[in-house]
Amino acid sequence: MLVSDPVVEKVPPLPLRTLEAEESAGPADLIEDALTAIRTHLNMPIGYLSEFSGDQIVFRSVSAPGLEHLIKPGDQWPLSQVYCPRVLDGTLPNLIPDTRDIPFCSTLDVTESVPIRSHVSLPIYRTDGSAYGMFCCLSPEPNRSLNDRDLAVMQTFANLAARQVRLIEARESELQRSIDRVRRILDSGAFNTVYQPLYCLNSGRVTGLEALTRFRSDPYRSPDKWFQEAGVAGLELDLEEATFRLALRAFDTLPEDVYLSLNASPALVCDRRFDRMLEGLPLHRMVLEITEHHDAPGQDLFFRRLSACRLHGLRIAIDDVGAGYSGLQRIAAVAPDLLKLDRSITSGIDQSPSHRAVVAALRHFAGETGALVLAEGVETRAEAEMVKSLGIGLAQGWLFGRPGALDELDLDRRIDIAA
Repeated sequence: MLVSDPVVEKVPPLPLRTLEAEESAGPADLIEDALTAIRTHLNMPIGYLSEFSGDQIVFRSVSAPGLEHLIKPGDQWPLSQVYCPRVLDGTLPNLIPDTRDIPFCSTLDVTESVPIRSHVSLPIYRTDGSAYGMFCCLSPEPNRSLNDRDLAVMQTFANLAARQVRLIEARESELQRSIDRVRRILDSGAFNTVYQPLYCLNSGRVTGLEALTRFRSDPYRSPDKWFQEAGVAGLELDLEEATFRLALRAFDTLPEDVYLSLNASPALVCDRRFDRMLEGLPLHRMVLEITEHHDAPGQDLFFRRLSACRLHGLRIAIDDVGAGYSGLQRIAAVAPDLLKLDRSITSGIDQSPSHRAVVAALRHFAGETGALVLAEGVETRAEAEMVKSLGIGLAQGWLFGRPGALDELDLDRRIDIAA
């Protein structure tokens, strides 16, 4: 090969994507792009990435427009019938311009059943050096123009595919680790419920308790991290159900005049297991806090489910109001019974005219819709006095009590707040 005629000049460009498509392209998309580019360059109708799986070869990515009846992603063939393992062990060469030139090819049924008259194949290796599968192109026609330069070009694309395979396997490995971690938490029950008092500012007494989940793990991880990982692992509903059921045990000992506030995602509300958890419970003593800060998928079903629960006395709350998550449009759609002002609005409200203006506006909005308002994150008496003077009747925060075990809370404790 001449120095002035480098291989790189023959490398065809990957198919063009729009900017949006490129940003969303994943490893599998890039592998398919590479297959399309190299089979087009070699003028061969079929390109595929295979994986060795036991005694089978599985086609993971395929570029064969119009030939899907012959090969498509997910198809499996016995290793004994295909070229790939023979190329890997050196029985067959990586590049075969015409299979009829190699007698061994005729001993494989696939040569005539596909048929295969030209074949180019390169191994794909994992990070640990083991063989993942093969990066291949084939054609039912012989192609005697194929040469070592074509094989070098194909190696460039095989290297690209190998990087994407390693990325896919790394992600799959991390996903499995997430699944294992969450399952261990579920199987061991390594979580408990703590309850934070909700006070009526007019009476100075506990009116409700918010149930909060805490996890026992080493190292410690916050609840939002656990639920986030459970979502990645596809176990979010399982974890949410388990923690929800545990929190409901408070009804066994909770005084009749104290309600229980629990967090639930729209996905859980829409799941049939939610109905089973609520059977036989005093729903008139329960407030459901909707935890997701975005529109729920299938929100029509979600709203119907909320309406059905309300017919049995269940009340609905939206948290983080005023923090930019729970917009007025969403509040209007849910029509909650309780608005929970975000702690970012409550904090320092006695010193902030702008915060007071926001609270006054939300208090007016709540009054027009018949909702109550609760101020979260109240830590000082001055903050409590200010929110009460603004017409807010409910509050929670460290001033009134930190989250704790139910049997450790003093539900008779009185805290008088001047207006």
